[in-house]
Amino acid sequence: MPTEAPAARSWLDTLRLYAQPRPLAMLFLGFSAGLPFLLVFSTLSAWLREAGIDRTTIGLLSWVGLAYSFKLLWAPVVDRAPIPLLTRWLGRRRSWMLAAQLALVAGLLAMSHGDPSTRLAALAVLAVCVAFASATQDIAIDAWRIESAPLSMQGTMAAAYQLGYRLALMAATAGALWLAGEHGWRASYTVMAALVGIGIVTTLLVPEPKVAVSRDTALREQRVIDFLEAKAHWPRPLRQAGGWFVGAVVCPLVDFFARNGATTALLILAFVGTFRLTDYTMGVMANPFYLDVGYTLQQIAIVAKGYGVIASIIGVIVGGFGVASLGVVRALVVGGVLVILSNLAFATLAFTEDPGLLGLGLVVSADNFAYNFAGTAFIAYLSGLTNTAYTATQYALFSSLFSLPGKLLMGASGWVVDSAGYFVFFLYTSTLGVPSLLLLIWLTRRLPPRAADA
Repeated sequence: MPTEAPAARSWLDTLRLYAQPRPLAMLFLGFSAGLPFLLVFSTLSAWLREAGIDRTTIGLLSWVGLAYSFKLLWAPVVDRAPIPLLTRWLGRRRSWMLAAQLALVAGLLAMSHGDPSTRLAALAVLAVCVAFASATQDIAIDAWRIESAPLSMQGTMAAAYQLGYRLALMAATAGALWLAGEHGWRASYTVMAALVGIGIVTTLLVPEPKVAVSRDTALREQRVIDFLEAKAHWPRPLRQAGGWFVGAVVCPLVDFFARNGATTALLILAFVGTFRLTDYTMGVMANPFYLDVGYTLQQIAIVAKGYGVIASIIGVIVGGFGVASLGVVRALVVGGVLVILSNLAFATLAFTEDPGLLGLGLVVSADNFAYNFAGTAFIAYLSGLTNTAYTATQYALFSSLFSLPGKLLMGASGWVVDSAGYFVFFLYTSTLGVPSLLLLIWLTRRLPPRAADA
């Protein structure tokens, strides 16, 4: 659990934090992380549909995104394995960031020469490769972010990351689609590959973080060495594989439970797994709801995708201020409450006979603000849970865990709407946010007074 209390600082002091080198670097790295995400999702779907690919096939290709949900499987490799030459030159985190970014450039350039109508299978394979490289970049960037700044700055780092990420999503959707409409898909994906250069330049300029290993961590690592020495009679490849698995996979999990205690650790994981239930469950029905209420595609584009983006950016920035001034846990509570209230606002929109365009704008803006305020605080909270000796593996565990339950539950969203209607559906999604708040309050009470202020 985060244990650092926030120092009292003015809004101007908090704003100055964003002008420091590390948050500025995080802004550009966030852009690099967000850019590929939709290029293998909605933007790729538009390309496929324009090429005449059927909706069933497009839906199946959305499984490309599983790379992001299962990145925990290779996070230990990113945490421990060096890359020949690169790691010696750049260090552990930056070498993996650069390798992933170079793979992204190669993958996107290869996709730009693809043709869905004649070589769909090849394009699908390239999309999988891009998603894998993108998820690997996420692992390395998350580790760099956590290790490069103290806990007191994680809210600022998270806000800078999310802001860069949001700008990248705009570039990968509106920007990529506009380029495709004017100059074709080859030009569009070529420009997107060139924009990855922003991340490459940033990776080459930022310093490698210096990580201090705690005494408890050193003792656990010594046990790995003792294990290898005790198995001297084993074949060398088997000893090396066993030692790597214990150090890279077992030690991070043992460390998390040892630092927090079994009960608290399980409660933390339960909180992480439930905090985003409302967002995932509600999000899949958002566009169908707008259409069913009677809004046109043009109105949805202007309000939901226009004003909503502005509200998202404001939510990210205010979320960073909230973490700096309130502390991580209090900001999380505020964010959780705002998400619940924003879903209740959707319920009122569903209950109103003629909500009008203003009603849609207010509700969507409130929802986007709440989502991004809570998201900034949540990233800062997860960052405080990690041990810098195992940053990539532990953070990948948390990021995989918070998305999986929501993705499983959102499959029933349409059934709830068909059975009970939108008003009851939004009441239902609002109540999904209550368990995580209760868990957070319970966790706070298990901590000493100073830690509860973090």
